Amino acid sequence: MSSLQPVRGTRDLIGDEQRRHRHVIDTARHVSGLYGFEEWSTPIFEETRVFSRTLGETSDVVTKEMYTFTDRGGDSVTLRPEGTAAVCRALVSNGLTQSLPQKVFYAGPMFRYERPQKGRYRQFHQIGLELIGPAEPLADAEVIACGWQILSDLGIAKSVVLELNTLGDMDSRTAYRAALVDYFTRFATELSEDSKARLERNPLRILDSKDEGDRRIVADAPTIAGHLTPLAAGFYDSLRNSLTALGIPFVENPRIVRGLDYYNHTAFEFVTTELGAQGTVMGGGRYDGLVKQMGGPETPAVGWAAGIERLAMLVTALQAEAAPIAVIPAGEEAEGAAFGVLQKLRQAGIRAEMSYRGNMRRRMERANKLGARAAVILGAEEAARGVVQLKDLVSGDQREVARDVLVAAIRALPSAGADA
Repeated sequence: MSSLQPVRGTRDLIGDEQRRHRHVIDTARHVSGLYGFEEWSTPIFEETRVFSRTLGETSDVVTKEMYTFTDRGGDSVTLRPEGTAAVCRALVSNGLTQSLPQKVFYAGPMFRYERPQKGRYRQFHQIGLELIGPAEPLADAEVIACGWQILSDLGIAKSVVLELNTLGDMDSRTAYRAALVDYFTRFATELSEDSKARLERNPLRILDSKDEGDRRIVADAPTIAGHLTPLAAGFYDSLRNSLTALGIPFVENPRIVRGLDYYNHTAFEFVTTELGAQGTVMGGGRYDGLVKQMGGPETPAVGWAAGIERLAMLVTALQAEAAPIAVIPAGEEAEGAAFGVLQKLRQAGIRAEMSYRGNMRRRMERANKLGARAAVILGAEEAARGVVQLKDLVSGDQREVARDVLVAAIRALPSAGADA
């Protein structure tokens, strides 16, 4: 019988991959906290309506990619394909629409049944921000600035470009939609089958088509710039001015779109050329109509989501973990005292290890294999006197140290590590 393997499109996170994954989350959690965002955790599955209602009944995610099943109670539930809808559902469910603004950070697994490819899996992981309540363009600038700082702190800001667009307000979009229908109708016979369907339902989605024939037609399509109302134009000007004032570089890309009507004004993506064709690592925008679709009141909101796998692939340097301290008992009679020393070091925040068996030589070999910074050696005689032998495994120096000052002695070792 063949050995069991992970389900296609999933993978185990072990060793360096897990450390990179954790580094992305820890960095994002820290930076978002500096901006006042509070972490929320929502269930990994929701009533199917949470996503079908908000992602669009005819969207590819809903029709082709969601993991949806009927549970034993006969209810239709779906593994979450994204985080924003779940956060907005939680806002309404917990009665928080009267306690605005809410600044939310989240991190966790998402699920989509799609073709696995580089940096994209069927179980994947995202970090995200949602700023719910403010209608001002300064809120959009703040969530973009937070994303930019996360990328900077991960050391990958130089590998990405911020692309920015406006979707305008409802009046702008109505006028723009009419202009797109007029333009694409002239090429109706040349469009792909998907784009022909979108021409009837949602012509803005044609702008995002990956079909090469469609892309040639899209190249000359009108942009929204000539259809913005004065209010929408002013919003976009304010956002661009704020980003410039913050020193955040961006380029304008009029082809960034969001297909559903509750999206408005800002749309943006941080993109890279270092991961192949699928280059977006963080994307978001304003979605002032989503909370209302969840049964709440009309509530402005803006946010973004980023794929942890893709961010982790761009991280080139991880901070080295502190080298451990090896605790080595000299003889079985000293193991109890050695274990007490081991626990004391850990409680002091020092990474420490002790082999479960072996003589002194084998335990020292194990310490070297671990890359230990120093060894704490004690036998029955040292235990009785309340001392240990502290051996510097870099210089080879060894000296006797009283147990009650051992922590300080280890911390005084040169380059003992950040946690030591």
